[in-house]
Amino acid sequence: MDCRKPFDLHLLLLLLLFAYSSNAIFKFTSCNGQQVTVGGCLRQERTALLAFKQGLVDPSARLSSWGGNNCCSWRGIECDNKTGNVMRLDLRNSFPINLEPYSMTTEQLDAYKLSCLGGQLNSSLLQLDHLTHLDLSLNDFEGLQIPEFLGEFKHLRYLNLSYASFAGLVPPHLGNLSTLHYLDIYADSFSAGGRQGMEIENPSWLSGLSSLKHLNLGFVTIHSSDAKWLHAVNMIPSLLELYCHGCELQDMAVTLPFVNFSSLSVLDLSQNLFNSSFPEWLSTLTSLTRLDLSTNSFSGSIAVDFGSRFSGDISGLLNSFTGCQTVSLEMLNLNSNDLVGELPDSIGLFKNLKHLDLAYNSLWGSIPASIGNLSALEVLYLHSNKMNGSIPESFGRLSELRDLNLIANSWQGVITEAHLMKLTRLESLMLSSSSLVFKVDPQWIPPFRLDYLQLEDCTVGPPFSTWLQVQNRLTQVKLQNVGISDTIPKEWFSELSAEILVMDLSENQIRGELPEELVSPKLEMLDLSSNRFEGFLPRWSTNATQFYIHENSLSGPIPRDIGTLMPRLRNLHLSDNTLNGTIPLSICKMADLQVLSLRNNYLSGELPDCWRDLSTSSLWVVDVSNNSLSGEIPSWLAENLSATFVLRLRSNQFHGQIPEALCNLPLLHFLDLSHNNLSGGIPKCLDNLTAIVYGNSSELYYRDFQFRMAYFKEETKVVTKGRAYDYNRNLALLNVIDFSENNLSGPIPEEMTKLLSLRVLNLSSNHISGAIPEKIGDLKVLETLGLVS
Repeated sequence: MDCRKPFDLHLLLLLLLFAYSSNAIFKFTSCNGQQVTVGGCLRQERTALLAFKQGLVDPSARLSSWGGNNCCSWRGIECDNKTGNVMRLDLRNSFPINLEPYSMTTEQLDAYKLSCLGGQLNSSLLQLDHLTHLDLSLNDFEGLQIPEFLGEFKHLRYLNLSYASFAGLVPPHLGNLSTLHYLDIYADSFSAGGRQGMEIENPSWLSGLSSLKHLNLGFVTIHSSDAKWLHAVNMIPSLLELYCHGCELQDMAVTLPFVNFSSLSVLDLSQNLFNSSFPEWLSTLTSLTRLDLSTNSFSGSIAVDFGSRFSGDISGLLNSFTGCQTVSLEMLNLNSNDLVGELPDSIGLFKNLKHLDLAYNSLWGSIPASIGNLSALEVLYLHSNKMNGSIPESFGRLSELRDLNLIANSWQGVITEAHLMKLTRLESLMLSSSSLVFKVDPQWIPPFRLDYLQLEDCTVGPPFSTWLQVQNRLTQVKLQNVGISDTIPKEWFSELSAEILVMDLSENQIRGELPEELVSPKLEMLDLSSNRFEGFLPRWSTNATQFYIHENSLSGPIPRDIGTLMPRLRNLHLSDNTLNGTIPLSICKMADLQVLSLRNNYLSGELPDCWRDLSTSSLWVVDVSNNSLSGEIPSWLAENLSATFVLRLRSNQFHGQIPEALCNLPLLHFLDLSHNNLSGGIPKCLDNLTAIVYGNSSELYYRDFQFRMAYFKEETKVVTKGRAYDYNRNLALLNVIDFSENNLSGPIPEEMTKLLSLRVLNLSSNHISGAIPEKIGDLKVLETLGLVS
């Protein structure tokens, strides 16, 4: 364009209109020498995109804009401003989710599915000759294999197929993408079917990705021998980040003839099947900032290339890094390996370390004082080891520490204010050990306010100190068996009630009364058991599923509207208190109730007949023993307790006959009706109790039982082999029938000899007559037999 001459504006408008209508492109040079392009995308590329759209399934009409002449304005498309060529195709699903596939609700999964693209990938995309960026992540292609043609893009620099439910063999043709900088085929999925299963048959083709900087193969099963996968990625000198999480890799080269990928800053080999020595070549990765080798079985000796050989314990491994001056390391995860030994003083040289995870190993000894030099440390996990030494006061210098987990060890010594005084950012504190003592001034006010506090089996009390009382932001608190014998202010419970998720203050000697009313909409689990709380049971409005307040001194009636206050409750443990009154009818509103334990109280009246109206019951354990309940045992009880494992009605004032309907409880293992006023004969149908006939007949049955009883916390004394034993969650494995201390009469039914898994049978202190069945000897596992009248 000659800027000295006037330009016809009408002509320019005509050119623009023509370009738009005919999909033509015009180029000219502006006054300042810049190239200017007028028009939309190229016609052949527009046609290719429409053909690609034709093969897709788009239930939410995300591609509704794909219809005009100018494809450069379509959703997800970016073109070169000069040539009009499509450069970027970004169809990543923008549905708002976090990257935890199994944490979404059913409603969220349905909404996500509706937002996904699916269907087929048309090879018409190859008409996009200048494509550099292709993103199909977070969609749902329902097991579609990654098409081979994706390996034919000559200019592609970015390819993301993660979380998109692709499956089958990853085509080795992708190895032709020599210009690719970013490849992510992470094989997890948000679809209802979960991971579809993606595999790499021979990883050698990875070496062809010579320009690659980022490679994510998470959950892609890599079939490899002789460390082919490692030799292949070692041929990529530009590689900065390598993620091979959960790839079922087994073959690890301890040494490499040369290290070509020495620029690696992130290496994630977690959750594989390695069972070898720690790789010596790790020490040469001097740019490493994140290393995750967790959930493997690394062990053995470690050789390093700077002159000395180390023993293979944690000292050797960490010293190998410091010897290479790898002080730039920011993240080190060696969780769930076979590490042994003591933490070396050299740990203090990792000045930039932010995240250190050595949990689930076999480390022992003390934490070295040099830990205080880790001025950038934010996360420290040493839980589930064999640490049996002390925690140094230099801990108090970790001013950036947010998350500390030291539980499941055998720590010795004391914790003082010096250990905690500068932890201003601390949010989570987890610590346990029976030989650890907190010697903190009862009036000391700490500089932190925690979200999560878990202290177990250490000495924190007797007082409920100020440093605990000021923790008013807690969402989860567990102070179990920590020697507190003080009164906790009611205000503390009230301050936490709105946000608290989990509260466990069990196995202390805490005194005082609880607030009369509390509202905790977020509460999931409450455990105040084994203390000395007094007063009435509070009216606690909550969505909790577990409520343990047994073994206290609570009195008065159970709130009449407890079922309305706690409608989602699954485990209700109110036993071993001094509660009185009747069992409220509103308990029947707890539709998901699994464990009801009211034993050892002063409850009276009959069993609530509202259970009669329930279509099914999920109750697994019913224990109302040692009360003053009366009336006949209702026959409808069995009809509505078909899933019950344990039924204990002992030591009450029930009268009448044992209803034959109780024989219709196929899962029942523990039936205790002793110490009542029952009369009549023993039902002949007890051989219908199939769980006591066949016992735990399969591993699947046993695992199901363990799952169901996992939250049954109370101990029950059972006499077997002449001694009284305490049982809790294994209670139902005993296979017990106890009808002792009643007024039963008549013979022992022959059918009882078919209960081949029975371990305890007590019919003593009744009026049993007749001969003992000859086949009683068939009960081979029977340990206790009581027949004395």
